[in-house]
Amino acid sequence: MSLEILYFAWVRERVGVPRETVQTDAVTVAELVRELSTRDDRYALAFSDLSALRVAIDQDLAEFDSPLAGAREVAFFPPMTGG
Repeated sequence: MSLEILYFAWVRERVGVPRETVQTDAVTVAELVRELSTRDDRYALAFSDLSALRVAIDQDLAEFDSPLAGAREVAFFPPMTGG
C-alpha cells in the first residue's frame, strides 16, 4: 500500500523531510514505525520514544496499535499543549 507520511515539529527536524510517500505492508501504525525506524539513524532517533509522539490517520487521532487498512495518510507529531 502507498501511504503519505507527514512529520511535524521536532519529528520533521529529526527525519529531515516534512512528508514523503512510502510503500509499506505494515498492518498497524506500530509496524509502520518499526519499518521506518530501520531506515537510518534519523528515523530511529525520531521514533525512539513513542510516549513523546502522537499519530493521526487520515487526520483523526489514532493509537500506535491502530490498523492502517484503507488509510491514505499518517501524521506523526509531538503532543500538543494548551494555553
